[in-house]
Amino acid sequence: MLWLKALHIIFVVAWFAGLFYLPRLFIYHIETTEPAVRAQLKIMERKLMIMTHIGGILAITFGLALLSWFMLHAPGYFMQGWLHAKLVLVALLIGYHFWLVWLKNRFARDACNWSSVQLRLFNEIPSVLLAGIVLLVVIQHL
Repeated sequence: MLWLKALHIIFVVAWFAGLFYLPRLFIYHIETTEPAVRAQLKIMERKLMIMTHIGGILAITFGLALLSWFMLHAPGYFMQGWLHAKLVLVALLIGYHFWLVWLKNRFARDACNWSSVQLRLFNEIPSVLLAGIVLLVVIQHL
């Protein structure tokens, strides 16, 4: 179980690295007027999105494995309110991830019309979700 927990945490960190940095690349992208810089940012966004997918898939995989382990070894585990709240926040995080994919595809087509201010606000969403998830996991009370 400790191996599952460690792997889950490792891949959550990898996933969040992408969730935090992709919107930052989008801000640079929207603020530049240089075609060569935009082309380079498109490459960076595409490659970072791949790494973010890998981190997210593995974080979710090991999270589900950990959840399964607890359900088998601690019968009342899944009935705890904090866990339900955490899973809702994780679902929102997955939705945010797909929103990043949508934005990355718009940037790839030079079709994103968001402002840098909107992107800066958008960039705060994973921080809020992360804070909620960590507090719920550590305190385990709701």
